[in-house]
Amino acid sequence: MEPSDHEEASVLYSPGREPKIVPHINANARKETRWTFWLITAGLSTTFGAAVPTGYNIGVINAPANFIKSWCNDTIYETYESVFSEGNLETFWSAVVSIFLVGGVIGSLGGAWVADRLGRKRSFLLCGFLLFVGGVCFQFCQTLSSVELLMAGRFLVGLAAGLTTSTVPMYLTELAPLGLRGALGVFCSMGVTGGVVVGQIISLEEIFGTEEHWQFALSFYVILVVIFFVPYPWLPESPKYLFVIRRRQDEAVNELKRVAGKKVRDEYVREQIDAMRRECTPENDEESCGDGQSTVQKPKERTIWSVLTDRTLLLPLVLVCALQGGQQLSGINAVFFYSVRIFESVGLSSTDAKFANLGAGCLNLFVAFFSPFLMAKFNRRFLALLSCAIIVAILLYILFYQIGLGPIPYFIGSELFEVGPRPAAMAMGSLASWGCNFIVAMLFTTLQSAWGAFVFLPFAFTCVALTVLLRIYLPETRGKHISQIVPLVAKGFSSKPLVP
Repeated sequence: MEPSDHEEASVLYSPGREPKIVPHINANARKETRWTFWLITAGLSTTFGAAVPTGYNIGVINAPANFIKSWCNDTIYETYESVFSEGNLETFWSAVVSIFLVGGVIGSLGGAWVADRLGRKRSFLLCGFLLFVGGVCFQFCQTLSSVELLMAGRFLVGLAAGLTTSTVPMYLTELAPLGLRGALGVFCSMGVTGGVVVGQIISLEEIFGTEEHWQFALSFYVILVVIFFVPYPWLPESPKYLFVIRRRQDEAVNELKRVAGKKVRDEYVREQIDAMRRECTPENDEESCGDGQSTVQKPKERTIWSVLTDRTLLLPLVLVCALQGGQQLSGINAVFFYSVRIFESVGLSSTDAKFANLGAGCLNLFVAFFSPFLMAKFNRRFLALLSCAIIVAILLYILFYQIGLGPIPYFIGSELFEVGPRPAAMAMGSLASWGCNFIVAMLFTTLQSAWGAFVFLPFAFTCVALTVLLRIYLPETRGKHISQIVPLVAKGFSSKPLVP
């Protein structure tokens, strides 16, 4: 249902305080729901400057794998006079591939600290810096005959990937007005999806996926990083971060007005400031949170441990981690990592299987383009449940994955958590995603050899369990302010989030 045009009221729950009645800011917020120059610029810059390169590094490594393995083998012999057996070479190659995922886990763990200490905008800058340095390592590893540079590059882009998925969706959803929160929040998911396809294309033998040019395939994404970081100095910082975390009210108001556009009304700005004041952490008195002073007051930071031990945050944290981890344990990356082998097993030739794999990636990207519309027009619960519940065939699986389970986990943490604990929650969700991705990458081939076609049964069970969890406990967040959502999940698994 659409949010009401009339101002309503609900209970705002804060641990250690009596519940209090706060107004909802629906009518004026909906009038200010429009795409502005800085919203579009921030969305495009972060998507093509960080999210697309993240997906690119997932998809680019598969096609030229044999050429890179052969180079690694020759280089190690020339450098260390050591000869790898076939088994040792496969183990080494698994390390080259999986160190990206290890970097993703570490980058996710650091996301909360980075987002609060450096800010949302500078977190994006750090992602770009890591991606750029990683690309330089890729470009010169063959010239310098250094497998260490190849490994370092994979680790650095993994760090950037973990930071990107834990900080960029949070940055965008904090910039967005209420009505565009979901539409802007899926930009990161769309970028990762598109990046996978671009990486698959660039790494084809007809382009850069050759014995002589594979290093260009690995580093090609740096062009995007350089181009789309040009507007960085002028990008806005998150007004919520400035107001709630850094206590810089004047700067927050200026950034809010800049993001909202020249036509923004003073009444809308006042309502947004009141809403941000209510999001101040309970450990701080309201009078000291945005009290009209522009001096910085150091807030009490919400560490990952403080969020993990806060019982009022247990249910939303479980939902975020279940969605992010379940996104990977649903088997989607097994489909993309090993889809060539899967298509070959049903009778396609090697060439046809590669094009079928590319077609599956294109289908995934095509559906992803509809994500902003779907997030704006349909409830999160409906899309998430539909996506989790339908598993029929590979192409239909990819189709329904991208309407819910693909985009929603990236930004749902920003809708379930207030600004204070939000970075830690997003970091834990990203950690669950990259950790489960690592598990699937390591175990799928072994299980496939042992179980054959039944290897997808654990993925099916994961989707069933996730469907049940979301059906019972996931509240609808579309069109609702955080003050409406927090009370629904504050009592843990005794909460009844479906009750209005």
